[in-house]
Amino acid sequence: MGHFFRLVTIVFTVLRFGLDEMALSGFRQRWVRAMVRVATVGRRLEAPRGERLRMALERLGPIFVKFGQVLSTRRDLLPLDVADELAKLQDSVPPFPSAQAKALVERAFGRRLDEVFSHFEPEPVASASIAQVHFAVLKPAPGEATGREVAVKVLRPGMLQVIEHDLRLLHTLARLVEWVWTDGKRLKPREVVAEFDVYLHDELDLVREAANAAQLRRNMASLGLVLVPEMVWDLCTPGVMVMERMNGVPISQVQRLRAAGVDIKKLARDGVTIFFTQVFRDGFFHADMHPGNIQVSIDPKTFGRYIALDFGIIGTLTEWDKEYLAQNFLAFFRRDYKRVAELHIESGWVPPSTRVDALESAIRTVCEPHFDRPLKDISLGAVLMRLFQTSRRFNVEIQPQLVLLQKTLLNIEGLGRQLDPDLDLWSTAKPFLEKWMHRQVGWSGLVERLKNEAPRYAQLLPELPRLLHQALEQRRDSDPALLALLAEQRRTNRLIQALVIGGVGFLGGALVARLLLHGGW
Repeated sequence: MGHFFRLVTIVFTVLRFGLDEMALSGFRQRWVRAMVRVATVGRRLEAPRGERLRMALERLGPIFVKFGQVLSTRRDLLPLDVADELAKLQDSVPPFPSAQAKALVERAFGRRLDEVFSHFEPEPVASASIAQVHFAVLKPAPGEATGREVAVKVLRPGMLQVIEHDLRLLHTLARLVEWVWTDGKRLKPREVVAEFDVYLHDELDLVREAANAAQLRRNMASLGLVLVPEMVWDLCTPGVMVMERMNGVPISQVQRLRAAGVDIKKLARDGVTIFFTQVFRDGFFHADMHPGNIQVSIDPKTFGRYIALDFGIIGTLTEWDKEYLAQNFLAFFRRDYKRVAELHIESGWVPPSTRVDALESAIRTVCEPHFDRPLKDISLGAVLMRLFQTSRRFNVEIQPQLVLLQKTLLNIEGLGRQLDPDLDLWSTAKPFLEKWMHRQVGWSGLVERLKNEAPRYAQLLPELPRLLHQALEQRRDSDPALLALLAEQRRTNRLIQALVIGGVGFLGGALVARLLLHGGW
């Protein structure tokens, strides 16, 4: 019953804010269009549609706010003005009481708070829909004068039940959208909601987030451009996570960074390098890189480095994904639109019957006007939007696994605009991608892959003759064509043997007869 009333609330909110008009022309069923028009007579909708959608999601609660944030990256699904408005959604909600937070920490550790911390800040420094963060100081270890400064992340109570309930509704709505909306099936709403489902459940397990941070810290150690807090593993549980406290200046405070002597242009370039390193070298990237999760160190030891925070949403790419994306990026940078079109066909993103020249021409029309211009004059969101609009003509299937990458790329664009409006994203990224591709297909890449596979080869090579013999035996016993061929070969061998034996006997008899006729041996 609760599920039904929540669904009614969602439908009422949709109609109250006039969200039905955004998809009305795309509804398949005439009765749906007629019913909506009757049910919404007399509404006054003065505000722009994007603003009304944002307000509706905020009214429906934090889970829908987070979904709107993810949806803002799907420029294929929404008009540009709507996507820009959704990007304004802030994942910030009032904190829950500090007494409740302390109780949750004590329950997670099975100890009183003063047994773990010498100081615990009652007021949170950050509060979001999933969790809130408190600063604290650990009790000093033996031989230490002071304890270690840490940040304690506490999961909001009762979130699992709320999320499960609203996610079931989102799955229902996705099926409904796919059924009634003309473009619904092509845009894969169910897959998008499924991806969102995974991300939310990942955020509910703080041990998983701690593991993400540890992996990212290891990956980024050799780069020397970004700091990731160290986890206090003895104090990490699914509901509470304790990590090293990071001290930095929020990256949005550009004037303060300039006053501290930070090279802002280098900071912008470093951001691009960090992003492409995580994506194409590691296939493991921070997928929530909005300004609220990024600080800059002004400590003399790590001056000018990025500080990454909040690791609940991490994106991963397979080797195939990385190679495909790198080839697409390089083709774009080289303005090889034919290769871009061919890659879309080879990957199965468009039907194999698509004409390469037609897709090439469409991509050129979208991308060519944006080259040789500084980042301040380019909107990557606008380029993506035009590409997605063009994709409808060719029935391009949007890939749900790349949604996070699109979101992060748009975050990088916004960060670049804020730090250095003259930064040319294309020219900054091109050398990195060319170097990466050279490592992938050049001799150095071959040697590296052979080195990585050497232990497996060392174990496999001694067994290879036996495995080959077993494979041949199994194939011989199971392949009817091979069995027939072997039977025919055996018959041929018997015939050859008979001919040889008969020939030898004939020659022997002839030789004996000749000797007898000519008078003995």
